[in-house]
Amino acid sequence: MSESAIGDAELERILGEDVRYGDLTTTALAIGDLPGAISFSARTAMTVCGVEEAARMLTLAGCVCGSATSRGTAVEAGALLLQAEGSAAALHRVWKTAQTLIEYASGIASSAARIVAAANTHGSGPAVVCSRKNFPGTRAITSLAITAGGAGAHRLGLSETLLVFAEHRVFLQSDLAHHLAHVKRRHPEKKLVVEVTEIEEGLAVARAGGDIIQLEKFSLEQTAAFVNAARSLPHPPLVAAAGGINASNAAAYAATGVDILVTSAPYFAMPGEVQVSIVARPTIQQR
Repeated sequence: MSESAIGDAELERILGEDVRYGDLTTTALAIGDLPGAISFSARTAMTVCGVEEAARMLTLAGCVCGSATSRGTAVEAGALLLQAEGSAAALHRVWKTAQTLIEYASGIASSAARIVAAANTHGSGPAVVCSRKNFPGTRAITSLAITAGGAGAHRLGLSETLLVFAEHRVFLQSDLAHHLAHVKRRHPEKKLVVEVTEIEEGLAVARAGGDIIQLEKFSLEQTAAFVNAARSLPHPPLVAAAGGINASNAAAYAATGVDILVTSAPYFAMPGEVQVSIVARPTIQQR
């Protein structure tokens, strides 16, 4: 069984949201010490993510887990994802949090996988990368999920990449080319990405030294026109299409010749559906 990519402290924090002050129902019924087993199965076809993390949660609670389906695995409806044995208290402590984690993470992974597949409809297509527009506080698991679906991270945080937005440029006091040259001298190891909203603006930024021109909400026609114009420049930039990219249009945007598709669509995907079964196990004396 592969290991969780999320540390124990974070998993304990997630579990703590649900059982910070104990499990009142299990305690009131006085069933916590009784042995049982839990299984998680896919209700629908999905690209799996979060099962290793669910297994680690169960282990932290004192359960013994069987093999866990690895993140990135495509499964059909009915596939067994994870089984574990432990006390009723431990099983109920983890049950719903683990189920929901797998469902949300697998929904994101499945959406990313569909976009990647669409982008590669006609062979090797552009790279598919996901923005940092995940729900705050969930980046650890959402970054795992997009990777499980075959996508990459556009940027995991502000300290990672050089990405100049119009909201940055409103503060610049001199011409853009001067500032871009300054940034590239200070950070020669980084690609300089600049987001634009018009074709001529993008070509001007490319001439000024932008390494990657990110086209924000360009139509398919505008995207194709920019790609063709950029290829004629002395130093053609890489071109990224961003804004509204999803599984339904990824193939069409890929056909324009862009190098990168930037999307946040997976973060808003419907969760996968996971069936959970909990059964009581006979005690040693009963066997």
